[in-house]
Formats: sequence, C-alpha cells, structure tokens
Amino acid sequence: MTSNQFPQGWNEKKVRDVLSFYEQQSETEAVAEDETAFISTDSQPEVTMMQVPTALVPKFRELIAQFTSS
Repeated sequence: MTSNQFPQGWNEKKVRDVLSFYEQQSETEAVAEDETAFISTDSQPEVTMMQVPTALVPKFRELIAQFTSS
C-alpha cells in the first residue's frame, strides 16, 4: 500500500470535504461559481475568454508576454 502525499495544509479529510462539496453542488450553483471567476474587479484588467487551437497557444503566450512587459 502506498501513502498519499498532500500539499502543505491539506490532508485526506480536507480532500474528502472538497470532493463532497462539489459532488453535492447543483448545476446552477456550479455555473454561478464558474461565472464569478470571470467577473472583472478593479484590481484586474478586463478580459475576454476565447477558444484557440492548441497549436497556437505558444504564440498567444508570446503576445501576452509582450503586452504585459510593455
């Protein structure tokens, strides 16, 4: 039998609690939680989520790096 390794501050009970929370969450609650992640705040610039072909991700990362460094 192997022992599980958890990140600092985590243990089996915490993992089970998180799993239980998400397993019991309704679809409406899950959607609301996801949408909340995309709401801009004063400390974050406005963003747009897009689907791009995986092959183009490196190019997008380059462009983002150029934008944030200037």
